[in-house]
Amino acid sequence: MLPVIYYRIRTLGDSRMGMDLLRRHKPATGFLPIVDDRALCRFVRFGLLNLPRGGTHRDGTGDEEACLVLLNGRCTVAAAKEKWEGLGARNTVFDGRPYSVYIPRDASFQVSTEEGCSLAICRAPAKTKRVPRVIPPDQVKSRTVGKWNWRREVCDIMGNDSTIPETLIVGETINPPGNWSSVPPHKHDSANLPLESKLEEIYFYKLRPPQGFGLQRLYTKEGDIDETYVIRDGDTLVIPRGYHPVVAAPGYSLYYLWVLAGEKRMMKPNDDPEHSWLKNCEPIISEVETSSRS
Repeated sequence: MLPVIYYRIRTLGDSRMGMDLLRRHKPATGFLPIVDDRALCRFVRFGLLNLPRGGTHRDGTGDEEACLVLLNGRCTVAAAKEKWEGLGARNTVFDGRPYSVYIPRDASFQVSTEEGCSLAICRAPAKTKRVPRVIPPDQVKSRTVGKWNWRREVCDIMGNDSTIPETLIVGETINPPGNWSSVPPHKHDSANLPLESKLEEIYFYKLRPPQGFGLQRLYTKEGDIDETYVIRDGDTLVIPRGYHPVVAAPGYSLYYLWVLAGEKRMMKPNDDPEHSWLKNCEPIISEVETSSRS
């Protein structure tokens, strides 16, 4: 008889690791808070807003700033005496870059729609009151990252160099079918600049076709975390620490919205040294590809 082996997560003093980091998709109309537990995330809060035709949602930011990312549909957003009508240019998250709206702290806001829409609402603490801004698709920086089966498309909505927010870092990534991202595996859980910054993160996933799946790994060098999650359409994962590569199943494109925040707004990931050679060989792959085309 083969031996039975049991696996578990050891918390090593971090109580958040004993909590459920994967939040399964639950269809809902209106606002659905998904990550709203300060014991789990000190900085990042996240929820989804699904409005039907003719729907309206009102809220306020309080002592947080917010980024509203339009996932699909069209809407009008009013915030801090500003109003933007007719926002929206994609039917799904796979149909190009998004419209987003930045809302500063101490501001009320309203989202209304004639045809229906879905938005991600990303929030983090802020001390200063900034200017509300709409971020149209042509102001979202798009780039291709990686090579071969770790190539992916990355869109920086409010990236590392953005001057719009105080705390939030927000963007989108799309993995082609069978491809990996967050590769080489990286982490950002230690305040050790200039080598590494300390930021919490959440991933919100969509799949095309929606019945597909992906695999998300979350691990540490110490081995106190070594988990693999089956990701389905609409799921959300909290990443308080550890390396976190993700792969799309063959035949299915995988999208994820990433939201980061911490005490210092600086995205400086630290690659797993065992796998950093992947990034080192990317220039060689580019050179080979260029030579083969000439």
